[in-house]
Amino acid sequence: MVPKSVLGRALTLLTAFRPGDAELSLAELARRTGIPKATAHRLLSELAGWDVVERTPTGLRLGMRLFELGQLAPRQRGLREAAAPYLADLFEATHETVHLAVLDGIEVVYVQKLDAVSGPRIPSRVGGRMPAYCTGVGKALLAFSPPDRFDEVLAAGLTRRTPRTVIAPGLLRRELAAVRIRGVAEEREESTVGIACVAAPVLDPGGRALAAISITGWAHRLDTARLAPAVRTAALGLTRTLRAGTDRPPH
Repeated sequence: MVPKSVLGRALTLLTAFRPGDAELSLAELARRTGIPKATAHRLLSELAGWDVVERTPTGLRLGMRLFELGQLAPRQRGLREAAAPYLADLFEATHETVHLAVLDGIEVVYVQKLDAVSGPRIPSRVGGRMPAYCTGVGKALLAFSPPDRFDEVLAAGLTRRTPRTVIAPGLLRRELAAVRIRGVAEEREESTVGIACVAAPVLDPGGRALAAISITGWAHRLDTARLAPAVRTAALGLTRTLRAGTDRPPH
């Protein structure tokens, strides 16, 4: 359903860009959003004036102003800064792709990614989204989120992305219960064929997930059981760092 407000339509156009979309034509943006081409053209022209989108010879792409605004988001910026040494240590120790992600609704949003040189091509990017139910970071986050978040995931439907995707609600529920006991979540070819992942949550003082850290690599090579202690140690370290920051008295 196309929003009626100007702001809603503008945001609909911006969120029509998907991972891998370097640029889109006006016709494709209108098709994806259901917004008439004339209206889309007018809104995009105004957004271009603010450098939120940029015109190219063949279409439009997201502008640098969006990146600049994203860097001002205090939660993600503070989280990334605090997580940087833990992610770097994990990357140096494993030489595998390392992710930092947060939960937004029923999806995970990647806020940092360190790419392995010899690892598989992983369909994630900073600012990109993936379903929570079939990713390692997503399971780590869902396991330590309020129960109604899991209900939202079920209400949206569990789509089979690969032959190994868990789409049975009862099985997924039991898996999340096991994650709460172990403190780590594993995913083996559930989101992408050939890729495996082990993740651990970063928790607030109440035991709710703030973020999750993961190691991702080739499914046939990644020993998730061996790497689980390393990723959990990194997540616990970041948990302690964030709590120390919130416990400091005001100046």
